Amino acid sequence: MAFSSEELERYARHVVMHEVGGAGQQALSRARILVVGAGGLGAPVLLYLAAAGVGTLGIVDDDIVSLSNLQRQIIHATPDIGRPKVETASEAIARLNPHVTVVPHALRIDPANAADLIAAYDLVIDGSDNFDTRYAVSDACFFGRKPLIMGALGVFDAMLTTLRPFERNAEGEPNPTWRCLFPQKPPPGTIPSCSEAGVLGALAGVAGSMMALEAIREIVGFGTGLTGRLIHLDARDMRFGETLYGWDPDNPLNGEAAQATGETAMALRG
Repeated sequence: MAFSSEELERYARHVVMHEVGGAGQQALSRARILVVGAGGLGAPVLLYLAAAGVGTLGIVDDDIVSLSNLQRQIIHATPDIGRPKVETASEAIARLNPHVTVVPHALRIDPANAADLIAAYDLVIDGSDNFDTRYAVSDACFFGRKPLIMGALGVFDAMLTTLRPFERNAEGEPNPTWRCLFPQKPPPGTIPSCSEAGVLGALAGVAGSMMALEAIREIVGFGTGLTGRLIHLDARDMRFGETLYGWDPDNPLNGEAAQATGETAMALRG
């Protein structure tokens, strides 16, 4: 597809980059990305991907905008209070870039619907705020063979990684799954929620912007990806760190037992 003169001007700072160029911008315009959560992480993800010219953005969120959201969820505004987040996020994207197609999914993603939701997309970004959703999304992306960018926020910390466990590394070993990194959900009540512990609004912006950047790198194809790399941000002391992690042969998705039997944790599908 050829860009219009207005689009060429809009994306000019990408097009002149050697690492992106016209081909990379075309790849972005063809991309279909599903963003899970239009909250603290999802807000900057959606805005920066829309600004970058991603062709189709799906938004999954079943919540409405509340006043306490506005400290960090910058895609929503005061007049939006009480409205569905997928609606207000869609309107904000349309104001920013009318060339982006938005597909709102006003529902909660779970093991029963995750596979169908991700099927129409090339890449998934999980900015959810609960462990049930993260495991449902990561399992579905494994079975659906979809790259997944995962981010999470604490009070003063954030983390980011990319999962491609349906592929193998240069040594022929399977790439790690989310369950290789975190085998089980923490017991209920052990980790306080955002409403209980708080979170820095600007931290959500930084982490969400990094997730958007990782998505752009995945789509365009430059730099070293985050598969097997967990990036940490400590906002209290403004420090970045990295943890390398690998395939766990005991994981239920692509572990040794699953490969030997061909029964890849069927119970995880439901």
